[in-house]
Amino acid sequence: MLPGLINRQIQVCKRNVEVMNSVAEGADMAISECQYQFKNRRWNCSTVDSISGTSLKGPVFGKVLERGTREAAFVHAISSAGVAHSVTTACSSGELEKCGCDASVTGNSPDGFQWSGCSDHIDYGSIFSKEFVDAREKRGRKQPNNRSLMNLHNNEAGRRTIESNMKIQCKCHGVSGSCETKTCWRALPTFREVGEKLKEKFDGATEVRTGRIGSRPQLVPLHPYFKPHTDADLVYLDESPDFCENDLKSGSLGTTGRRCNKTSKAIDGCDLMCCGRGYDSYTEELVERCSCKFHWCCYVKCKKCRRTVQINICR
Repeated sequence: MLPGLINRQIQVCKRNVEVMNSVAEGADMAISECQYQFKNRRWNCSTVDSISGTSLKGPVFGKVLERGTREAAFVHAISSAGVAHSVTTACSSGELEKCGCDASVTGNSPDGFQWSGCSDHIDYGSIFSKEFVDAREKRGRKQPNNRSLMNLHNNEAGRRTIESNMKIQCKCHGVSGSCETKTCWRALPTFREVGEKLKEKFDGATEVRTGRIGSRPQLVPLHPYFKPHTDADLVYLDESPDFCENDLKSGSLGTTGRRCNKTSKAIDGCDLMCCGRGYDSYTEELVERCSCKFHWCCYVKCKKCRRTVQINICR
């Protein structure tokens, strides 16, 4: 990492010390959501520390981010979105002195309601995310290289996914809930919804190459007959490994030891998850709470039920 880049990141941190807790929360959200969305895939968004059990000394996702793959595209998008979402939430909850509710959302709507309440200030969250997350791609060059262009594009796609999925929440006012008047405000989508949208974009990501439009380098579809991507789509430069075998160079952990679904024909099925190596099965008895009843007043009493499940593990 170049000294200029380090200095820029340090300056952003120094100017925004109060926001750093929100940045950390956003990073944690991004990791958790990535692992949720890919829990049934060969690449399950594993992090370095969750594998080694040691303190981090490098990128949290390891070498899988060194190549410009779909997986790298998703990680950049969800990370940028995590920072924007977390900072915006902190603004609305009054945790930050520099921002609050979005004061620009006021007046009467053409749809017949009045803007009121605390609208989430997504503009502030997105601008901060752009300043902080994109700083790592600013390497003092007049023009970024192809990987930086890819990362910057996917960072922006993550933020735009939040912006395009903002919701309108309303409250009715009037006698006996008659809703004579209605006040509304703009609210963030849940981060689970953001993760689901980005997962859809991952599956439909566009393979690109560096071209030139005028004098500036731009990312263009690798295949000219493909529909051009938008600013909200994910893009990638390199094909992904199959993630079947442990390969330290590519960052693949392999699927040996992963659970699989014996009856599924999808990627979580044993045939695909285990990459044709086969799997071992064993049974396990689970003890669960069941037949729960609420007793007045005030406790819940449950029975203990036992059931046997089959576990399938990739060889």
